[in-house]
Amino acid sequence: MAKEVAQEQPRPTAPRTVRCIVKLGGAAITNKGELESINEENLRLACAQLRHAMSEANGDGAMEKVLRMDWSRKPGDPSDPAVDTEWIAGMTGLGLDTNFIVVHGAGSFGHFQASRSGVHKGGLHSTLVKAGFVATRISVTSLNQEIVRALAREGIPSVGMSSFACGWSTHQRKLASTNASQIIQPFHAGFVLVLHGDAVLDELLDCTILSGDVIITNLAQLLSPKYVVFWYYVHGVYDRPPTDSNAVLLRGIDAVGFPHCAGSGEGYL
Repeated sequence: MAKEVAQEQPRPTAPRTVRCIVKLGGAAITNKGELESINEENLRLACAQLRHAMSEANGDGAMEKVLRMDWSRKPGDPSDPAVDTEWIAGMTGLGLDTNFIVVHGAGSFGHFQASRSGVHKGGLHSTLVKAGFVATRISVTSLNQEIVRALAREGIPSVGMSSFACGWSTHQRKLASTNASQIIQPFHAGFVLVLHGDAVLDELLDCTILSGDVIITNLAQLLSPKYVVFWYYVHGVYDRPPTDSNAVLLRGIDAVGFPHCAGSGEGYL
């Protein structure tokens, strides 16, 4: 029943179509062996590659100066950020195709808090679970903010959005309710949305974990993007775990007959 409810969400009609949904793998953009540690170089590289993919200009027409949109002062900065408002006001556009949606994994963020408290098992009557729910969301949303910052430094107009805040929920860990309107409206306004795996409410269990991969599956069904791209720390999909020395990189996959992924990820962010 929950699967049917999730699938009955109306398909949005949009003047802007989604060109690409990009998944930034948590293991690629964080240091999974260190609690709440971002792999700064990989994140910078991913954001630079996204900017290149979005660029509408080529060669000599490419914008020489990047409009950095992170105007916050960070601890240790000697002065307030320099913002050339006159130059920005005179721009006719960003020169970017922003018909992208980004979804990222949690990596070294959120997993510790969720596993220690058992959030994915539910039971908000438990003080430990309720505290873990709060702690998990603090962790994953802090990573989301840092990814939005990194994209903004590349001149990509990004806004972070969480599935919990958007009202997404599950029914016994199966996706049951998705409020697409809260995603469509800012997308139509020209923003690149940045979503993530999250702790959400569950109709039977009280709460659970909704994974980024399930979010992508649902968004792909609703929005019919031209591409879905996975940015990971390996070269692609293998016939077995890529750490296996006999693993073979698959050059193509026949998706016909693949089962619909409607679950919550069984505790994975």
